[in-house]
Amino acid sequence: MTLIEHLQWRYATKKFDSTRVVAADKIDRILEAVRLSASSSGLQPYELFVITNKDLREQIKPIAMNQTQVTDCSHLIVFAAWDNYTAERINENFDRTETIRNVRSESGTAYRQMLLNLYPARDPEVNFTHAAKQAYIALGTALIAAADEGVDATPMEGFNPQGLDELLNLKEKGLRSVVILPLGYRKADEDWLASLQKVRTPSERFINWLR
Repeated sequence: MTLIEHLQWRYATKKFDSTRVVAADKIDRILEAVRLSASSSGLQPYELFVITNKDLREQIKPIAMNQTQVTDCSHLIVFAAWDNYTAERINENFDRTETIRNVRSESGTAYRQMLLNLYPARDPEVNFTHAAKQAYIALGTALIAAADEGVDATPMEGFNPQGLDELLNLKEKGLRSVVILPLGYRKADEDWLASLQKVRTPSERFINWLR
């Protein structure tokens, strides 16, 4: 199958087969795709929490409106964004870049200083919103990577972020949950959405060419 065919195949799975587990190599490739995803200034202002522990997922289920995908999936990924941009976080990223590339340039130093002057001075909520948007870019990458691996996925905002943050001790880590992503395999005979035709806005209405 081509990538487009994989994307035509995927949908937001409503019922997972709890007996099926996604192979480790597939999960690793999906996670690596997310790690390689684009982000503003390359800061990657979010972290992933991959949850396979069934007891923990049972605790998450009521926080997520008792949606069964949380417990029936193979792996549950939580995207947690930085609660703020700090000088320490920005410097850590630039230090790592200089170490890996073995170079320290004037332009890199100037760009680092620009971010240090801009981000930490902003309201923390503004910074969190910006970081959360970067996590959503990564979510899109995860959905495409999962489809390419033939793995079902369901992006979910239907949960109580404060409750999940408390359960996972995210506040102590300087993080806030943004979106969760169950991964697994559809149970098509129990999923009302599985057999329905995919519906998207027609290309001629969706894409605007300016020539």
